[in-house]
Order: sequence, then C-alpha cells, then structure tokens
Amino acid sequence: MPSEPHGILWAFVPFLTLGYGTPFSFLYAAVRRNSWNLGATAAGYGVGTAAVVTMMQSGDALLGIFGGFMMLMLWIAGTVHAFAVRSSVFPRTVPRSRLNEHAIEVARFRQAMREDARTLARQDPALAFELRIGRPDLPRRYDDGGLIDVNHAPPAVLATLPGLTPELVERLVRRRDEQGGFVSAEELAVDTDLPPDLVPQIAEYSIFLP
Repeated sequence: MPSEPHGILWAFVPFLTLGYGTPFSFLYAAVRRNSWNLGATAAGYGVGTAAVVTMMQSGDALLGIFGGFMMLMLWIAGTVHAFAVRSSVFPRTVPRSRLNEHAIEVARFRQAMREDARTLARQDPALAFELRIGRPDLPRRYDDGGLIDVNHAPPAVLATLPGLTPELVERLVRRRDEQGGFVSAEELAVDTDLPPDLVPQIAEYSIFLP
C-alpha cells in the first residue's frame, strides 16, 4: 500500500516541533533508507540546532535575538527540506493487484502480437521470412511476441519452447532434417512422439514457416 500518509506525518515533524525535531526526523530517515547522506543531514541539523540553542541561552540579548532568528530559519528550512525529500524517504509502492493487472495486460498484448505475426505469415510467407519472424537468434526489428520458427530455428532456440528437453529437441531436429519441416504443432507432436500435454503450450509459441 502507498506510504503517503506516513510520509506526510514524517515531513510535518520539523514544523510541529518548531524545528527542534528536525535532526531526529532526518536520523529516522537515514536509518530507514540506510543513507549516509541523510545521516550527514541529520548531524548537520543537530549541530545547527545545538548551536542556536546555545546562543539563545547565552544571556546576551543580541546573541539571543540572533539565535531566535536562526532557529526560525532552521524551522522553515527543516520543514521545506523534509517535504522536498519525502518522496525519496517514503516512496510510493504499487499495489500487487495493479502489478498483476499490468502483467496480465502485457501477456495478452504479446499474445495478440503472436497472432498478428501468424496472420502476416499466412498472408505473406516471404515477408514473414524477411522480417525473421520466429528467429530471435537473428538481428531483427519486428517483434513477433516471442514466436519460434520450428522449421528453421537452431536447437538452442528450440530448447526455449515450453517443455522441450534436450532429448526432445534432438529428436525434433533429426525428424526436421529427414522430412524438411512441419506444418503444425499437432504434426510435430505425432512425428516426434511428443507428450500430448505439451502440444497446447508449443502451439502457443511456435510457428511453421515453409
């Protein structure tokens, strides 16, 4: 959940304490973020506050007035500084539900990209070959959503298909070399004796260019 309310309360500490709590609030921030810079800031405010208090209690009227003015400056500066760094001390976190929703959107988008690439390949196989659809091992600019061209991809790329063990990849490549390629995941499964439960997964990520 977002930590904004906690961060706002922390940022108000210098203001609510007239500046006297500024060193302690920045020390807390330093520990929370494990930051040496914030630790040095806390030390600076601590030294400044101690010096100002000493001037105000010196008994010298002029020095006391100057100390009061400096305390006012520290009060304002500490408050402004706290609000300025609040977002880095208490960064907003994205709820898991939103992260999951984003992951689902990305997965569906890439699924649509794979279908678009298959449609293009059916309509214009030569263009699909030129765009290197299904060939992540080659330099290219077209994003096909993660397709693998079973008929042309090297063994290392075929091994990235879901469920394909080295033995299955070797069997696939051997059959491909013997018969010149496949036309579908179903034919691939029959010809290479793949486990039936792998067919839907392989079909999702495979393409069979001539």
